[in-house]
Amino acid sequence: MKPKINVLIAEPSDIIREGLATILGSDEFALLAPMRDIPADIDLRIPHLQPDVLLLNPTLLHSPAKMQLASICQARPQMGVVALVYQYVEPQLLQSFKAVLDIREQASHVAQILRDSSPMHDESPEENYDLSERENEVLVLVAKGLSSKEIADQLCISIHTVNTHRKNITHKTGIKSVAGLAVYAMLHNLV
Repeated sequence: MKPKINVLIAEPSDIIREGLATILGSDEFALLAPMRDIPADIDLRIPHLQPDVLLLNPTLLHSPAKMQLASICQARPQMGVVALVYQYVEPQLLQSFKAVLDIREQASHVAQILRDSSPMHDESPEENYDLSERENEVLVLVAKGLSSKEIADQLCISIHTVNTHRKNITHKTGIKSVAGLAVYAMLHNLV
């Protein structure tokens, strides 16, 4: 049996925390006691809690946010820290996270982002190079020449999520150019 992914949610909204708990309520994830805010001694608590993934609302970080995030990451270096976003956050700060989870994501994609961000994902001996349904959708739109912003608008997801999908597509296919991805899409009967 595969070990569960320990997820720690740091989010002030009860509705969002409960919604995530419902989505992640499976045999795959173990939800740790959630946090409504980020305590000053978070870097001391993290090693004791041992989360595999920290799902963190970036607005909870104190100034300077990047320094506090770096301190959290140093407390448990193998932990994946995912930004939980539903309002504007500085793009430079979002780049410091392993992944970005937009609140409007589909339930199946929430689980996939957390799976991909967990250290267990990095240790998997067999890497899955098959594209997910959403990655195929993004690939088709990239092959049609749409920009990341246009893809985000068409699929009703954030531009950060589109960029994450594009990184995953590039990693799985080994193809970096748009022209190469278009050829890949045609060869696999996607367009």
